[in-house]
Amino acid sequence: MDRAAVIVAIDGPSGTGKSSTSKAVAAQLGLSYLDTGAQYRAITWWMVSNGIDITDPSAIAAVAGKPEIVSGTDPENPTITVDGTDVGGPIRTQEVTSKVSAVSAVPEVRALITELQRSIAASAATGIVVEGRDIGTTVLPGADLKIFLTASPEARAARRSGELKGADVDSTREALLKRDAADSSRKTSPLAKADDAVEVDTSELTLQQVIECVVTLVKEKRDAK
Repeated sequence: MDRAAVIVAIDGPSGTGKSSTSKAVAAQLGLSYLDTGAQYRAITWWMVSNGIDITDPSAIAAVAGKPEIVSGTDPENPTITVDGTDVGGPIRTQEVTSKVSAVSAVPEVRALITELQRSIAASAATGIVVEGRDIGTTVLPGADLKIFLTASPEARAARRSGELKGADVDSTREALLKRDAADSSRKTSPLAKADDAVEVDTSELTLQQVIECVVTLVKEKRDAK
């Protein structure tokens, strides 16, 4: 039986388990997967690599259309290339992490990346899980299911410092809160919960519990189509 294709938007701040949850849900349900944050990291990596002044929005806007970003949507092996170069590792460096908010706040960058994200979602034959910060509100406001993951700053810092081996929890918490403030206050597509999103607080849940919760929500939505 052909199942109805579902588009699932999963938003939320850093450290809530978005990526791990989204990949696992997509793999379990046979859906494509898109990490939109990786696309913003990719364009930031390109800007840094090409010596673009990250503090100058007009300089960023002027070259935003130059790099060709291609995202692989296999949840078991999500890939990302810029002009044919695999940047899966380089985009996770601290240098890129510290500059991605500034680059992604530029309206021209967001317009280009949003178009790319919409085209990927539209071409996903079996459906797709798209994770980010403005998917349910801006990128795919017509998504079949919108989920907003939250967690306490303490829980998020503990998780993120666990991922970044040896990182200090307090400084990680401060960095997360700083990123939240930047993402939530930017003029173009700020981090926000869509009015019709289901909120899931992951503070006290294991990753497996979060995955099971989201899988149930997606199945219910798919069966209702």
